[in-house]
Amino acid sequence: MNILVTGSNGQLGQEFQKIAQTDRKHVWYFTDVNELDITNPTQLKHYINAENIEVCINCAAYTAVDKAEEEQEKAQLLNAQAPAFLAGACKSANALLMHISTDYVFSGKHYMPYTEEHPVAPASAYAEGKADGERNIMLSGVNYMIIRTSWLYSKTGNNFVKTMIRLGKEKDSINVVADQIGTPTYAFDLAATLLLMAENQNSKSNNQIYHYSNEGAISWYDFAQAIMELEKLDCKVNPIESKDYPVKTVRPFYSVMNKSKIKSTFNITVPYWRDSLKKCLEEMNGQKQD
Repeated sequence: MNILVTGSNGQLGQEFQKIAQTDRKHVWYFTDVNELDITNPTQLKHYINAENIEVCINCAAYTAVDKAEEEQEKAQLLNAQAPAFLAGACKSANALLMHISTDYVFSGKHYMPYTEEHPVAPASAYAEGKADGERNIMLSGVNYMIIRTSWLYSKTGNNFVKTMIRLGKEKDSINVVADQIGTPTYAFDLAATLLLMAENQNSKSNNQIYHYSNEGAISWYDFAQAIMELEKLDCKVNPIESKDYPVKTVRPFYSVMNKSKIKSTFNITVPYWRDSLKKCLEEMNGQKQD
């Protein structure tokens, strides 16, 4: 297949670049904002048709959650309008659009893992843009798969794991929110799953929303504790409530996602969050993985 990865300099995009280094089955095209402007529908259609793209994996997004409140137009352009432009370009080329969405589309006030059928209730500018992007794709008539994920981290980019390691080396103690529950996602696991989905797509699997994160449910405090422990950092992690850590944007208090649909549709086993965290830390520290 000819596979296009947009937003290829981000965490997820860079995992696809690693996969492509050893993959001989597919032809990969990696673009970021300098190579392809996903807010330009004419440029998108020309590129996707000219390169005969069969699968487009959209990893591009506006992800600065708090800043999105100040830059709502920019966030909406990248998270809602650009997916519509991509959908139009993919539809004209009869290509599959795989779009990455987020747990933020939910209210975060539920008490059981969210299924794909659960009503969305975005509570911030970032979340509204992502929910609108999903809707635009579904209404476009393109062949699609929307994959919602949560708490993404990897060796590259800015993420919670890297921040905790830095703070763990700099400070004796830190405060971390303990009343927000979700699930971390190792970007490599998500990338490998997305490729498997692209390779095994069919009429039943397409035009669906799927949830993917690693297995388990923890708080940010639990996550921080595990990072300190596995990295052997002598930094005390203090649990605090969300009200004691004010931010501009409401975070979901509970955003664990039910993954039964993706597991049964594609016959996959999802790794446990702590096992994947160990793999990521090994990669960061330059240790050979199994």
